[in-house]
Amino acid sequence: MNICPITYQPCGSNKYSERGLKLLHRSLSELYDFPLTAPEQRLHATGAMAKMSIQGMQPKLSAVLNLRKKVLETVETGGVFIIKPQHETYLQMPENEDLTMKMAAIVGIETPVHGLVWCKDGSLSYLIRRFDRTGRNGKLATEDFAQLAGMTRDSKYDYTIEKMVKLIEQHCTFPQIEKFKFFRLVLFCFLTGNEDMHLKNFSLITRNGKVEFSPAYDLLNSTLVLGGTTEEMALMLAGRRKEFRKKELVDYFGMEKLGLPEAAIQSVLADFKKAQITWENLIATSFLTANQKQDYRELLAGRMARLFKK
Repeated sequence: MNICPITYQPCGSNKYSERGLKLLHRSLSELYDFPLTAPEQRLHATGAMAKMSIQGMQPKLSAVLNLRKKVLETVETGGVFIIKPQHETYLQMPENEDLTMKMAAIVGIETPVHGLVWCKDGSLSYLIRRFDRTGRNGKLATEDFAQLAGMTRDSKYDYTIEKMVKLIEQHCTFPQIEKFKFFRLVLFCFLTGNEDMHLKNFSLITRNGKVEFSPAYDLLNSTLVLGGTTEEMALMLAGRRKEFRKKELVDYFGMEKLGLPEAAIQSVLADFKKAQITWENLIATSFLTANQKQDYRELLAGRMARLFKK
């Protein structure tokens, strides 16, 4: 029994479930393997990265779905999807990111359509729909927090979570709503071992006349990828980047700095606690290796214990 790499649902002898294909396009009934091997994707990405508006540590390709041929094709401009192949050094980054994004969606964090796709060499690449595109060649105004803060790619770690709160107050249409989203996202990143959420991994988007947080992206358990590190957050909070507890995350960040009502804070914590079993089941179903699954579960359990310790 195969598991669909887009939905994690059983799909019999097929490579994808019907629901998974429909997420990519309502008329899609079959999807052929992505026609590049992982090394070919990395090589292709080396030349394409300079032309793309989304960059970062992972190799990335821009792609469109050729519905007639039932295949994803790389393009230099006008891409609807971003494809991230297996990394040459860091193992299972696509599987890790896809799982973590699915975990985020479970607790109400907005995520674009995403999943894993099979490639012609049997490897899996991560696929995500661009959230800053609409209709044919339409583009939504999007700015990451490095741009908002006047920082560069080289200084994207030289900032604090507290200063980001000020940017939310300055730029968002309804700051209190976005502060709630920010609180949930920061806590989620702590729980899932994401120590690389720098300024360029948070963005604001203008939709329907509102400036608000964009759908989440680049969520992955970087602690798992790097084999364990000494820090827990990319940006300082309460003067530190590690050894966070409920005191710093909830009392200081949620209550004091964000000024969230007690009911809002408790609703986020309740959602996380309720999701723990679902998260563990999702990890078990994921495409990570058995060792990576175990390490992810142990990190999650440890972080949950710290967040909820009285």
